[in-house]
Amino acid sequence: MSSSFFAINSERLAHYFVTLCEIDSPGKSEGKLAGYLSDFFDGFPGATVTVDDSAQITGSDTGNLIVTIPGSDTTKQPLFFNCHMDVINPCIGVRVQRHNDIFTSKGDTVLGGDDKAGIAILMEMVQVLFEKKMSHPPLELLFTTGEEIGLLGAKAFDPARLRADMGFALDSTGLDNVIVGAPAAVYVEAEIVGRASHAGLAPEAGINALSLAAAILAELPVGKIDDYSTANIGLVSGGTATNIVPDTIHFRGEIRSHSADLLEKHEAIYSHIFKRYIPGTTNAGEPPFFSLSFPEQYPAMLLDESSPLLALTRQASERLDCRQLSYVVAGGGSDANIFNSRHLQTAILGIGMEDVHSVHEHISLASMVRTLELVLAVATV
Repeated sequence: MSSSFFAINSERLAHYFVTLCEIDSPGKSEGKLAGYLSDFFDGFPGATVTVDDSAQITGSDTGNLIVTIPGSDTTKQPLFFNCHMDVINPCIGVRVQRHNDIFTSKGDTVLGGDDKAGIAILMEMVQVLFEKKMSHPPLELLFTTGEEIGLLGAKAFDPARLRADMGFALDSTGLDNVIVGAPAAVYVEAEIVGRASHAGLAPEAGINALSLAAAILAELPVGKIDDYSTANIGLVSGGTATNIVPDTIHFRGEIRSHSADLLEKHEAIYSHIFKRYIPGTTNAGEPPFFSLSFPEQYPAMLLDESSPLLALTRQASERLDCRQLSYVVAGGGSDANIFNSRHLQTAILGIGMEDVHSVHEHISLASMVRTLELVLAVATV
């Protein structure tokens, strides 16, 4: 099976993609894009479009968008597809350039293929299913808000809104990749409190929080800290003036691991290092003291090889002349982490986007067409 078999209209797909990219949709401002998608899917007979009430939690100007496509074969198990509507900054005023069927921005913004390439693919999927009257199960399309700024829409979504209990998130780099596992992640949030004093007149009266932070940071394990875990400290702030001994330093980072036990171990290592330099915790009396916490970002996910969802992808690959799919464990988190933790079995499909989260982001039309073939094969097994 190929794009010609499925009657994919690649120019229409390209049009959808460019249109989507040029609609501003930074995190918490996805309303204009949600309106465009609502109007688009409302045009298909029997389709229903709803917006949930997650905006009350996320602070976005819209809730998550749920599109229900009636199944032409209701004996089949419902299936859902997911993309996120928000785009990482800088994303205001995107203007798409196309050269030899490679799409880029003008160079002063991201392109927005993460995740608008996925959205365009789902738009063309529905178009093809209706035009060719292909047999498919009941389908649900879930377009979330705030993925790039903390998986906000997914965390605020009620899974009971879906009939389907398995599906695919179109949100990864590479082609012919099926992401079956991803790590858990926690934030590292720390505050070190010393004592301010005049750096020229009475430096000995101060306790330099920056010096303490520097010593601690030098010892904290970062980078690839074992075969299954990574850590990073990315933000450090504090101090008030060049002539004042800094009394407060904040820093923020993260730890990721595919193992809950290892994640807990690394949290304990971080705590131990802090306590070696600063015995007291916040409100423990005279400085220095510290506070340290590890709020959860998202839980780990790992699909079982025997899961019905992966059986579906194997059937789809056979329909595509035995296309070779790679089943991989990734290092990043996405909406799929949240869905899997809430009994919505979700695999992530690579859609061919490259250099994401940068002004050099690009994607080819051929990559989108190839991904669409897989999505159609999955939806019509």
